[in-house]
Amino acid sequence: MKQPVFTGAGVAIITPMHEDGSINFEELGRIIEDQIARGTDAIIICGTTGECSTMVDAEQIKTIQYAVDTVAHRVPVIAGAGSNDTSHGCALAKEAAACGADALLMVTPYYNKTSQDGLVAHFTAMAEAGGIPVILYNVPSRTGLNIAPATAKKLSAHPLVNGIKEASGNIAQVAQIAALCGDELNIYSGNDDQVVPLLSLGGKGVISVVSNIAPKLVHDCCAAWFAGDTAQARKLQLEMLPLSDAMFCDVNPIPVKYAMNLLGWKAGKCRMPLVEPNETKKAAIEKALRTAGLLQE
Repeated sequence: MKQPVFTGAGVAIITPMHEDGSINFEELGRIIEDQIARGTDAIIICGTTGECSTMVDAEQIKTIQYAVDTVAHRVPVIAGAGSNDTSHGCALAKEAAACGADALLMVTPYYNKTSQDGLVAHFTAMAEAGGIPVILYNVPSRTGLNIAPATAKKLSAHPLVNGIKEASGNIAQVAQIAALCGDELNIYSGNDDQVVPLLSLGGKGVISVVSNIAPKLVHDCCAAWFAGDTAQARKLQLEMLPLSDAMFCDVNPIPVKYAMNLLGWKAGKCRMPLVEPNETKKAAIEKALRTAGLLQE
């Protein structure tokens, strides 16, 4: 049995930006402190929501180091350190681990992709370069490549492969992974609208976008499940759905950064090629925040 890196709600945290597009570290620190104060169980830094795809390596490592230093072991810090270039991914993994991260989040190779055998070789090399626990990140809608359950099973045999963030949206596939891997691979939901379904299959929690704007809601949903209060967990999952729909009405993290700005955070804009949501989507985001009681009239 592999001890999970965390249990509950981990936030896929945004990276706030100044007007010139540089990282606003002061605001990132404020957001991290607020997340911890409101019950978030882990900080996932430099993931998709954190816009790592538009960061140069030195900037990404500086951001990871800042998060590790700010969190100061109060909750686990999971650092995005994947790449579609295995040698590049190995270098990132080594540097991110040296920052003191508790685990690494590694996405499947995008664009050039690979075979399922290639996935095993790719993740094994990067995990061993980092030398700390790894959470695989399966998000085929972005990468065009799915981690098959049999491949997850092979990878789970590696002592450093601790978990998988499952964002395929395919509950049947998650069930297959759970059946094949058992306690050797900790499963986390990568979709805010499927937290309770994954927990019901033995999942350990969620890596959440909605947690940026409603950390207590997502934390309480997971906590209720683990406390055996399935009715309350279900209630909070359903309460989460309108916020989840709003946060994914456009390409992540466009909606969540817009929402954070509305809520008074200095989130700034996304880096290009991501642009502001249109007026219809802005209205939908604002309506969801007001309905949830997060934004006052």
